[in-house]
Amino acid sequence: MSDPADTALWALGATEVAALVRARKISAREIAQAGLDRLDAVNPEINAVVECRPEETLAAADAIDAKIARGEDPGPLAGVPVTIKVIADQRGYATTNGLRLQKDLIARSDNPVVVNLLGAGAVSLGRTNTPAFSYRWFTNNQLHGHTYNPRRKDLTPGGSSGGAGSAVAAGIGAIAHGTDIAGSIRYPAYACGVHGLRPSFGRIAAHNASGAERDIGGQLMATSGPLARSVGDLRLAFAAMAKPDPLDIWSVPARLTGPAVDRRAALCLRPDGAQSDPALERALLGAAGKLRAAGWVVDEIDALPPIAEAAKLQITLWLGHDHPGKLAAAKAEGDPGALRALEGQAEFVQSLSADAIPRALIRRAEITREWALFMVRYPLVLLPPGSELPFPDNLDLGSDADFRRVWDAQMSMVGLPVTGLPALALATGATADGAPLGIQMVAGRFREDVLFDAATEIEARSPPVEIALL
Repeated sequence: MSDPADTALWALGATEVAALVRARKISAREIAQAGLDRLDAVNPEINAVVECRPEETLAAADAIDAKIARGEDPGPLAGVPVTIKVIADQRGYATTNGLRLQKDLIARSDNPVVVNLLGAGAVSLGRTNTPAFSYRWFTNNQLHGHTYNPRRKDLTPGGSSGGAGSAVAAGIGAIAHGTDIAGSIRYPAYACGVHGLRPSFGRIAAHNASGAERDIGGQLMATSGPLARSVGDLRLAFAAMAKPDPLDIWSVPARLTGPAVDRRAALCLRPDGAQSDPALERALLGAAGKLRAAGWVVDEIDALPPIAEAAKLQITLWLGHDHPGKLAAAKAEGDPGALRALEGQAEFVQSLSADAIPRALIRRAEITREWALFMVRYPLVLLPPGSELPFPDNLDLGSDADFRRVWDAQMSMVGLPVTGLPALALATGATADGAPLGIQMVAGRFREDVLFDAATEIEARSPPVEIALL
């Protein structure tokens, strides 16, 4: 544990904060005030947090300190500063999802993931930005404005949890809440040089009472999960968030740890023939070497179960379901990025047969089974987070070729959610010109513990993730 006298309070990790607050070596209010001061100092440059109510933050911190003073358990995240994505219901706040159309959609109750984070003693610093409808791997909208990457302002912070990635990379909070249907946790974590976990489908309960029921893609592939600067903090946040709730009909009361597995991993540099950037291949080979040093057997293989085909199924179920309705909503909002995402997939969607969705659901089961069987032999898979380094900001709004380049590069981000497996984006450093580098790791269903254990071995043999000082 760092000595708080040697480290700015806003820069402490979640594990350190919780231990210090529980031991009454520092108060939750002091941590919260330091977090708010950091937000004030850097958020104007990056626009990661789009709504902040300091009086509520400090009141929540005071409540944690009062619990401790009474001898009560403040929870495993005692006093830990966190951020909440604007896609999730938080009582008294607008669940905007980056939309002017929803600027007055005030939540009357908390989403279960918010209940679990705050119920574990976390203190919210504010709400983080997302692209309109959470459709893109870039984060700007007409309601909250443009979010920037604190590592390099010319690069995307990722999306749709771009505000979450940008905030935690810049030291605004130790943990950020994000959501992921097609890479929306993993890609911002990668692009901003932090770690992010997309948990197994059904692992973390979520439900917004403020809006309509989610569509097919959202029901079967969307998850909430944490972003953080250390694997230990990611594990701590995950344990707090991973609770079932009857409001989420898909949530499962699975154990946080499973039986021992063979320490065998598959390494695939170019899944489905993707032309991965050489720097990403080097990052993967370096991570594989660190796992081998920790006693893992790592086999380099040429092919994995289907990912590119899974990505087409994902688009079918997500954007293909009521595409006309989605397009009409995007036109009503008038957001260029949302319109680009939907219009760019219109040709594919229009090519689908009348029975495309039931066929996609059937094929989804087959591909999920292929992956489940593969994971019996290889409890861990290492692959690129995408085929390219983080994109120039707003690349998808360029030419048709630029749009296709973005979606083609994101194949593994889009395809893996079809399987329901957990995946972790692990930061591994940066290029000479400051572009973040990282890898992606996949484990068996409900085996986030395998991801954490392997990631910890890699992290222990790597430089720590530094906060972007701006």
